[in-house]
Amino acid sequence: MKKTGKLMTAKHFVRLIFWNPGMTLRLMRPHLLKKAWIFLVNNSWNFRKFIKRAEELYFRQEPKIILPDSIHSLISCYGLPRSSQDEISALPNNDEIDIWTGDLRRLVSSLPKESAKPKASIVIPVYNQIRFTLACLHSIFANAGRDDYEIIISDDNSTDQTFDVFKNNFPRVRYFRNEKNLGFLRNCNNAAQKTLGQYIIFLNNDTVVCPGWLDELMKTLDKEPSVGVVGSKLIFPQGILQEAGGIIFDDGSGWNYGRFENPGLPRFNYMRDVDYCSGASLAISAKLWRQLGGFDTRFSPAYYEDTDLAFRVREAGYRVVYQPLSEGVHFEGISNGKSDHSGIKKYQVANKQKFHSKWKRVLAAHGACNPESLPADRSVKGRVLVIDVTTPTPDKDSGSMDAYNYMMIMKELGFHVTFVPESVVFFDEYTRDLQRRGVECSYLPWIHSPKEAVERYAPEADIVMLCRVNVAAYLVDVVRHHAPRAQIIFDTVDLHFLRESRKAELLGSSILVDKIANTRDIELNVIRKVDATILRSPYEMELLKEMVPEARLFNFPIVRGIPGLSEIPWKERRDIVFIGGFAHPPNADAVKYFVSEVWPILRASDFLERFIIVGSNVPDEITSLASDDIIVCGFVKDLSDIFGKCRLSVAPLRYGAGIKGKVVTSLSYGVPCVATKIAAEGSGLVHNENILVSDDADEMAKMIQTLCVNQQLWEKLSQSGLLYCEEKFSIRAVKEIINKAFSELLVPKELIADNVGNKRSQ
Repeated sequence: MKKTGKLMTAKHFVRLIFWNPGMTLRLMRPHLLKKAWIFLVNNSWNFRKFIKRAEELYFRQEPKIILPDSIHSLISCYGLPRSSQDEISALPNNDEIDIWTGDLRRLVSSLPKESAKPKASIVIPVYNQIRFTLACLHSIFANAGRDDYEIIISDDNSTDQTFDVFKNNFPRVRYFRNEKNLGFLRNCNNAAQKTLGQYIIFLNNDTVVCPGWLDELMKTLDKEPSVGVVGSKLIFPQGILQEAGGIIFDDGSGWNYGRFENPGLPRFNYMRDVDYCSGASLAISAKLWRQLGGFDTRFSPAYYEDTDLAFRVREAGYRVVYQPLSEGVHFEGISNGKSDHSGIKKYQVANKQKFHSKWKRVLAAHGACNPESLPADRSVKGRVLVIDVTTPTPDKDSGSMDAYNYMMIMKELGFHVTFVPESVVFFDEYTRDLQRRGVECSYLPWIHSPKEAVERYAPEADIVMLCRVNVAAYLVDVVRHHAPRAQIIFDTVDLHFLRESRKAELLGSSILVDKIANTRDIELNVIRKVDATILRSPYEMELLKEMVPEARLFNFPIVRGIPGLSEIPWKERRDIVFIGGFAHPPNADAVKYFVSEVWPILRASDFLERFIIVGSNVPDEITSLASDDIIVCGFVKDLSDIFGKCRLSVAPLRYGAGIKGKVVTSLSYGVPCVATKIAAEGSGLVHNENILVSDDADEMAKMIQTLCVNQQLWEKLSQSGLLYCEEKFSIRAVKEIINKAFSELLVPKELIADNVGNKRSQ
């Protein structure tokens, strides 16, 4: 068996069997073999990873709480406490400090040169605790995840060795020392005035940041323009959760959400709107910070200044969010102690009263503290559970792009979205990207099957979306049992029986007839059971209206960001492109047809352009087509690299169903497309107006030749195709469609019945 050129050998199987024979026996079950197969395909045959996930699936145990090795090394190196109960090490001696600063200087020397215009300014307010300050710096240099930052250490008149360490131009650090102790709040405000970056990040010196900490804060502010403040996940040094965003109640009291729980739990691992974020690790745009005037000095010297800032940011029209992919270990109580009756922490009680007095009207809607029902998602207007075959890979296939964009639109509409893949595996960066954007993802070892996910999440869901017929047929009855009040939506992606029947017709195969009939029966049965069915294509809508007239149908078009035409002019463009993931069989058939039937005609006419084949999971039969004028690129992460400079695209599909993403994607870049009737079906695109369409090889070749020499026709199709995509397939357009559909679906059923009765009586 092959996958991307890597062999599964007998050696691998022997190793697998003898490594864990009990597991091997379990894997003999057909439905478990299917899960193993899906996991191996998704993870490029990584057997070590496969064994780890299989152990999670078949030998259930409470997941271990594990911090990165780099964090454990830092804790050991600097003698930091390993739990909140441990005593703090004595003041370090000069020899220890010399060793630490020497290590830091060597680490800095290996980093890229500091940017003259930093994007981020990391402000670290300090008062003594040099041991923690140096460990904090070390973690930033090692784990920031990017280099466009400056570090400002604002020393609030420390009495330990802090001044001696930083007074002589410590590398990559701007050091300022207050002539007298200003207190935490005023020290932060004073330091923020000296920042040069677009964003200001406040970081306590008793914090050690984890890999990617800064990068994730910056990604959130860059990609989410509605966000004004973003805070990190804070973890205790023993590996348990300290805070996943803060909750404030009507009396002004606060709650660290998730405190003392497992930081790996799915409910703590998606970007979420919160009442406030701890100032121990908090990012805000410098423009907004200055617009608001910094921390409100009425809360000086400390406590509730970060909470008040969050409320003012919301008042200014921005969101306050928690970003779990930005993690830091916070040695709570090191800076200010732990007692409410002594030191700076005594101000916490007094400032709570000030805060309550200032925000009394807003707090009235926050409700009283109820640990059994914490308002962790107080801003959501509904809950959607989405279950699909696999985690979306939007850079690899059209269906994934739709699935991903649909979930992002649901988030924009104010819904909380929980996503579960049928394989129940964590799919690395693709799962993390959903979490980064605010989708709760559930997977091994927290759940072990889609049915378990339904039992856990469906009862609270307003809508349960089951994607593709195999998933829907398997789960529709389970969802109805556990969530009788939820609206069940079946997202067909495309009508599978229609695609299969067209394939059989193309191949002249009578063997597939029974399979097609079975698929049709299953698909139509699901449509009859659910509350609504989603179809991409108006053609399929009309077909189903005849077959299942009682079904409630919604047309959700494919959805794309509209990048538009690049600056490269027509004269400088070259080559013809085909895009499509080759895990989808119609794409391989289309390429082979084009190369065997259309390309020879073009070659015979001294055609000068090349044929570029782009797509993931390229099989050997496609790779073998490569030649001087046929370039098999395989997977390309950024399609703008292709569509930004190509002349046109082709979509020579001979069977399939639904609207074709390859066509819309091409037109969204302003690149004209030559397509078959099947490829253009259901899109509403019109031949010779915004696309060229033919099923004849000779005609297709002539159309391609014409587009490559006729600039006027090319520009006409480019402009009209792009405009059509903006009107029909843009995120803005599809957002309106989904909002309308959800609004209709979530009308209480008794109201629908009343309305129907009224209409009948009229």
